[in-house]
Amino acid sequence: MQTYGNPDVTYGWWAGNSGVTNRTGKFIAAHIAHTGLIAFWAGAFTLFELSRFDPSIPMGHQPLIALPHLAALGIGFDADGVLMGDTKPVVAIAILHLIGSMIYAAGGLLHSLLLPGDLQEADLEKARKFSLSWDDPDKLTFILGHHLIFFGVACIWFVEWAKWHGIYDPAIGAVRPVEYDLNLSEIWNHQTDFFTIDSLEDVLGGHAFLAFVEITGGAFHIATKQVGEYTKFKGKGLLSAEAVLSWSLAGIGWMAIIAAFWSATNTTVYPTDFFGEPLQLKFSISPYWVDTVDLPAGEHTSRAWLANVHYYLGFFFIQGHLWHALRALGFDFKRVTNAIGNIDTASVNLNS
Repeated sequence: MQTYGNPDVTYGWWAGNSGVTNRTGKFIAAHIAHTGLIAFWAGAFTLFELSRFDPSIPMGHQPLIALPHLAALGIGFDADGVLMGDTKPVVAIAILHLIGSMIYAAGGLLHSLLLPGDLQEADLEKARKFSLSWDDPDKLTFILGHHLIFFGVACIWFVEWAKWHGIYDPAIGAVRPVEYDLNLSEIWNHQTDFFTIDSLEDVLGGHAFLAFVEITGGAFHIATKQVGEYTKFKGKGLLSAEAVLSWSLAGIGWMAIIAAFWSATNTTVYPTDFFGEPLQLKFSISPYWVDTVDLPAGEHTSRAWLANVHYYLGFFFIQGHLWHALRALGFDFKRVTNAIGNIDTASVNLNS
């Protein structure tokens, strides 16, 4: 946290970041608690949407976000967005997320209240390996490696699900198993036109390639040590909890904005059967998407909800990134308020 040159500065309870600064145990507690909140939202919102779902109206023409994703994964709904048999598969997914959220909450409380606030003080040697130290590049790359492997495993899970269970293919209007196509030239060509991808094999091929890159990179970061001098180019003197927070906000903000543009136009990954018709991009004060189909009572398609929510969340995440990045670089925001105060004072003096 930026202290503006005052080593004894204290923050209120609302400044949650101050409680985890340079305290790896508390940092992990916050991570786990955030994961629990996300899992709780997923489970609770799935049940909320299920309680409001109207089978007489096309799924894509209802204000839904969670259920269309389940339908696209081939869970609980047929090609027309109609519940298959009963609601048990959907309810099971929701309950699984709620149970997971309770486990994550327990883990967050455990790390926050009972385990050491700084992992460097932990009894287990393996736990001490994950203690953050900004001047120790070997520990930083070790922790980064584990993050990359987890992301890679998530990609593999999606690839294997599509291979063995199947996902919805709008080209045939049915759920089918999809074998990934690991075509490196196609992956390279889709760097700039991935919004227009119309092949599920290409989608899964991209995930398989990403899994390979992330797991290989993770193993490399775990196994290797610092080579040569730890210079400013490699991060010396630049890394801090606030800097990492700013990069995290930038990453999630950029992904949210990409997801907004993609979900607004792509009909392969986001089928019209479940998400509604493609949207039209407009601009007033900021970009926003509007439906291209008229729905009764001012309703919006699932696609409109998904795209706009992602975009504006991403926008505010980027603002948070800029705020924390500037603080990490040492910018004193009090200079702004002081400058405004000096202007007001000068104005009063001139008027008097």
